[in-house]
Amino acid sequence: MSKHRRKNREEKTLTRLLEFCRPYIGQIIAALIFAIIYVGLNLVAPILVGYAIDYAVGVGKVDFVSVGLLLLGVGVSAVCSGVFQWLMNMCTNTVVYFTVRDIRRLIYKKWSTVPLSVIDRTPHGDLISRMINDADSVGDGLMQGITQLFSGIVMIICTLVFMMYISVTIAIAVVIITPLSMFVAAFITKISRKQFMKQSEVQGEISSYIDEYIGQQKLVKSFGYEERSMRSFEEINERLRICGQKSQWYSSLANPSTRFVNTLVTSAVTILGSLSVIGGTMTVGSIATFITYANQYTKPFNEVTGVIPQIQAAMAGARRIFEFLDSENMSEDPENSEENRNLSGNIDIDHVNFSYVPTKKLITDFNLHVGSGQRIAIVGPTGCGKTTLINLLMRFYDINSGSIKIDGKSIYQMSRHDLRSNYGMVLQESWLYNASIRDNIAYGRPDADIEDVIAAAKKAHIHNFIQRLPDGYDTIVTEDGTNLSQGQRQLICIARVMLCDPPMLILDEATSSIDTRTELRVQKAFAEMMKGRTSFIVAHRLSTIKEADVILVMKDGNIIEQGDHNSLMKAGGFYSNLYNSQFAVAQEG
Repeated sequence: MSKHRRKNREEKTLTRLLEFCRPYIGQIIAALIFAIIYVGLNLVAPILVGYAIDYAVGVGKVDFVSVGLLLLGVGVSAVCSGVFQWLMNMCTNTVVYFTVRDIRRLIYKKWSTVPLSVIDRTPHGDLISRMINDADSVGDGLMQGITQLFSGIVMIICTLVFMMYISVTIAIAVVIITPLSMFVAAFITKISRKQFMKQSEVQGEISSYIDEYIGQQKLVKSFGYEERSMRSFEEINERLRICGQKSQWYSSLANPSTRFVNTLVTSAVTILGSLSVIGGTMTVGSIATFITYANQYTKPFNEVTGVIPQIQAAMAGARRIFEFLDSENMSEDPENSEENRNLSGNIDIDHVNFSYVPTKKLITDFNLHVGSGQRIAIVGPTGCGKTTLINLLMRFYDINSGSIKIDGKSIYQMSRHDLRSNYGMVLQESWLYNASIRDNIAYGRPDADIEDVIAAAKKAHIHNFIQRLPDGYDTIVTEDGTNLSQGQRQLICIARVMLCDPPMLILDEATSSIDTRTELRVQKAFAEMMKGRTSFIVAHRLSTIKEADVILVMKDGNIIEQGDHNSLMKAGGFYSNLYNSQFAVAQEG
C-alpha cells in the first residue's frame, strides 16, 4: 500500500473513531476546562518555588516567613492540582467507557444485520476477538490519547508563554531543540505500525483456535489430538510472541530517544541560564523556575511517545472493528410489507439457481411445487443441496435467480421476521443457552404460560425427565446445554418448536440423537403436529420418511427422482438402491 493511501486510511480511521466521542462533547469540554485549571495550578508551583529560592539566597538573609508562606502556597496548589486532575480523569474515563460501550453495542447489532455468509466464512473466535480484544485496545488508546492530548496541549502552550516571559532567548532554544523528539517518535511509529496490525490479526487467529479447541474437547481427546493441537497452538502463539515482541521493541525505542533529546534541552537551559545569572539578567530562583518549566514543556512529548504502543494498538483494533462494521448487510426488507401470518403453505420454487461460490455451481434450474399440508422428505448423498434448500426457504441465503413463492407471494416481498415466524425449525445440531429449561422451551414464545410449556414438553416426551430434575422446569441449563445429554437437548429443541405451533415445519435430522424407542414416540408427535401443515423433512435414515407424501431425491443440486416411497421403490432407481443399502447394513448389524 502506498504511503499516501495508508495515511488517508489512518486519517479516516481516526476521524471515524472520534465520531463515536461526539455524543459526549459535554464531558470532553469539562475535561478540557479541568485540564486548564490543573495545568495552571501546576505552573504556579514553580514560580512560588523560584521566589522562595530567591528569599533564601545569601548567608543570614533568609526570609523564613516569606519562604514559609510560599511553601504553603506550593502545598495548596499541589492539592488543588490533584483534585482537578482527578476530575479531568473522571471525565475522560466516562468518555472512553461510554465510547467503547457504543462500539461493542454496534458490533453486536451488526451481527444481526450481516448475511449468514459473513458469519460462516469468518472464524467465530476472530469475531469475538474484535468485540473484546480490539475494543479494549481502542479503549486503552483513547484513554491515554485523550488524557495526554488535553493536559499536554495546555501544558505546552502555557509553559511556552511563561518561559517567554522569563527569557525569550532561552525559550527559543527550548522550542528549537524539543521538536527533534517528535521527529524521532514519528520515525519509530512508522516502523512499529505494521507490527501492531499484524499483532491484532494473530490475536484474532489465536482466539479462533482456542474457541474451536475448547468447544470440541471431547473430539480432541477421543482422537488423541492433544499433542498435535498443542503444536498448532504453539506455532500460532510463537508468531504472536514474535510480532508482539517486535512491536513493543520498536515502540519502546521512542521514549528513551525523546528523553535523550529532553536531556539536551535541560542541559541547554542550565548552561544559558547560568550565563544569564552571571550576567545579572536572571536570578537563581528564575533559572530554577525556568528549568522546571522546560521539563514540564518537554514532558508532554515524552508522554505521547510513551503511549505510542497503546495508540498503535488502538488504531489497529479500530481498523479491524470498522472492517467488520463495513461488511455487507442483508438486503433490506420491503417497505410497508403486509403481515403474512398463518400462511397455508403452498410453496412454488421456479427456476432457482444458487451457489455459495460464484465459480462453483450448486443448485441449477431447481423447480418444486408443494401443496398446502404436504409432507416433503428430502434425501440424497452428503453435499447434494438438502440443507442448502432449507437455507433458501428460510432466506438465510438469497437465491441468485428464479423465484420462491408462498401462497403465490414472493418471499422477497415479505419481511424476514414474518417469513421465519411461519416456520418451525428443528436442526440436527441442538442449541440451548444459559437459562432455565422453561426459558429454553419458551425461546420462541417468551410470554407463554407454564401450562403451555408443559404441554409442549409432554408432546416431545421430555416432561417426565424434566420433573425428575432437582428444580424441574427451573433447572438452569449450562452454556450450550453441557449438563444434558445430546438427546435431551434435542428433545427440548423439539418442544420449543411444538410450543410455537407454526403453520410450516422444517425438520433437519431432528431425531438423529434420540434413541429408537423415544424416536418412535416423537415421530408420532411429529405426525400429529404435521397434520395440515406443510413440512420439509431432511433425513438420512430413510425408514423415518416412508410416510411422507412426496420424497425428493437430490443429487448435485437437482431433483433426480420424485414420488412416494412405494413408487420410488418400484422404479428401482437411486432411492431404491439407497434404501436397500441401508436395510442391508441394518440387517448386517
